[in-house]
Amino acid sequence: ELVLKVRIQNPNLRENDFIEIELDRQELTYKELLQVSCRELGINPEHVQKIRKLPNTMLRKDKDVARLQDFQELELVLTVSDKNLLFRVPTLSERSGYNKKASELTY
Repeated sequence: ELVLKVRIQNPNLRENDFIEIELDRQELTYKELLQVSCRELGINPEHVQKIRKLPNTMLRKDKDVARLQDFQELELVLTVSDKNLLFRVPTLSERSGYNKKASELTY
């Protein structure tokens, strides 16, 4: 097995930890990497724009995946539309019903 570290690229998340995934070395394809990563992270493969090997290399084909080594770090870059703000967690001040003055009251 090949063990890789994968996460979703999202600067809006406070905690954006990597998870480790395992791929069968006999099936090292881009499609397999995409499917396993999405399944483990709970996202739809259709929402993935690209897979980036950190710090700055885009994976494009099976040969790129075949060159990966254990514990390399990958990010899934998602496509985001107005309807589909995936994984964006609103800050406390953006939540409806939030009252800044009330939050500063002391008893």
